[in-house]
Amino acid sequence: MNYLSVESLSKSYGAKVLFAPISFGLNQGQRMALIAKNGAGKSTLLKIITGKEIADSGTVTFRKDIVVTYLDQNPALDENSTVIEAIYNTDNPMLNAVRHYEAALTAFENEYNDKTSEQLEKCSAEMDKLSAWDFEAKVHEILQRLKIAFLDKQISTLSGGQKKRVALAKVLIDEPHLLILDEPTNHLDVEMIEWLENYLVSRDLTILLVTHDRYFLDSVCTEIVEIDAGKLFHYRGNFQYFVEKKAEREMIDNSEIDKAKNLYKRELEWVRKMPRARGTKAKYRVDSFYEVKEKAFSKQAEEKLVLGVKMSRIGGKILEFTKIKKAFGETKIVNDFSYIFKKGEKIGVIGKNGVGKSTFLNMIMGLEMPDAGKISSGETIVFGYYSQEGLKLNEDKRVIDVVKDIAEFIPLADGSKLSASGLLTKFLFPPDVQYSFVSKLSGGERRRLYLMTILITNPNFLILDEPTNDLDIVTLSVLEDFLTNFQGCLLVVTHDRYFMDKMVDHLFVFEGEGKLRDFPGNYTEYREKKEQEEKVLNKETKSNTQEASVKTEIATVVVTKSDSPKKKLSFKEKAEFEELEKSIAKLEAEKIKITEQLNSSTDNHDDILKWSAEIGEIIKQLDEKGMRWLELSEVIN
Repeated sequence: MNYLSVESLSKSYGAKVLFAPISFGLNQGQRMALIAKNGAGKSTLLKIITGKEIADSGTVTFRKDIVVTYLDQNPALDENSTVIEAIYNTDNPMLNAVRHYEAALTAFENEYNDKTSEQLEKCSAEMDKLSAWDFEAKVHEILQRLKIAFLDKQISTLSGGQKKRVALAKVLIDEPHLLILDEPTNHLDVEMIEWLENYLVSRDLTILLVTHDRYFLDSVCTEIVEIDAGKLFHYRGNFQYFVEKKAEREMIDNSEIDKAKNLYKRELEWVRKMPRARGTKAKYRVDSFYEVKEKAFSKQAEEKLVLGVKMSRIGGKILEFTKIKKAFGETKIVNDFSYIFKKGEKIGVIGKNGVGKSTFLNMIMGLEMPDAGKISSGETIVFGYYSQEGLKLNEDKRVIDVVKDIAEFIPLADGSKLSASGLLTKFLFPPDVQYSFVSKLSGGERRRLYLMTILITNPNFLILDEPTNDLDIVTLSVLEDFLTNFQGCLLVVTHDRYFMDKMVDHLFVFEGEGKLRDFPGNYTEYREKKEQEEKVLNKETKSNTQEASVKTEIATVVVTKSDSPKKKLSFKEKAEFEELEKSIAKLEAEKIKITEQLNSSTDNHDDILKWSAEIGEIIKQLDEKGMRWLELSEVIN
């Protein structure tokens, strides 16, 4: 069943052609990824498909009876609404039923009367009619997994990452027939990305997405379309298949172009030597000549991004942490952490959003001060800091002036020097782009320019905070090659697992409560180790639960097996019985309270662990006190 048809679509901005007439379709159940270099028109194509931009020519047709939802790279939400209003602002009948039920439940809990009771009964009946109870559980799961506990906050007070998560939650909750996603993994931590992967794959969804996350792409998508030199190429497979087949295609193309160039040379000799002989009979040779010429020059030698700037000399002392501590109020970031960096180390920093990874990097750069301890760097260390916020640029400034403000000439690794314009060309900024304004650059081009401004300062210690956001896969591959050969130190925060696996020697893992774990290995090795630890923990928990169950059964048998005649309770036992009733009632109330806290979709993992431990202890006490109460009540009866 065809959901989307794109026919002969084209788009240009002035002389720049993003894509010539391209056509493709999307059927029910297909999960397709769109790949292209930065500035090639990926986001523009999605906006044309969703009606947010107009194509120069061509048509986009959706099946009439389907719901289509679009997640923009920079989603636009109503700044004056609250998070819960933004999420529930939909025509989805089930979601409306859940919204009405939760509003009625809140009113009933706040003020019990006939009116609120009647309204709650009415909303419950509507939930029954639509079978929406499972849908309510799904809504809570999505909000909890994306750590959206700030439902009453106004959209205008949220960070860019929080807004992206709210927008993602909204499109997932809406349950559309067709999901169109532009960089859905940006601003998500690794745990959220892995959950989103499983969520999308486990459901019968039709998806068209743009992403730079290669593990995500490989897991989720079954087909890939690539925009290259304004043309569209279709690959029926995942990312690994795409890499293999793209290499084959380019090899064949280059071979055909080489043949065409040789033929072009021979035809050119004929055209030059035989000007008088070109009559009607020779016209076919002339026409053939121009066809061969077009083929021979159909693909110019592809420019490659070259990262070859000079690195400053690095001395013996690099960077040392000595018993550093940092906290914001009750929230501990780092507690008593010490580490001495060695030459050439490449370390990844991972942890959930909000645990303090960026704060950790800012302390190294002196932008944040530790509460205690000392951070010291060697005299020869030159930091290059690529922050998550990006480079603050004057939109009315020309691209070349951004570089010239740093240096007119830049020393390269081979000892030579290059002009600002020459280096921009090496970073794939052609002359027409160099003299255009910053405001004209795409998000990926801005990131590439930002990266360039850092590398030309000749750093020997690179600190990269989410460097993969908005960079295309080609640029990422070149950056990975550069960092692999980089002789200095690297400290990188990223949610890109592929990038992490390829780059780092070991990890700093933020585990919460100020604990910073030094793990020897890459991300995949860490995940495998963590899964082993969780299996052992679950096995121990299961064993303890079974042991407790056996003890309870034995106690029950002991109580019920006695055939001796029942005696009356002593004064002490009566007092104990009354105290037990009070204690059990108190424990039940505490259990209800903690259960409500657990269901409140908090994003604080430590709170969840604490409450889970507390409720486990309460259940244990209820079992013990309940058994004793039953034993005493048998005597009374």
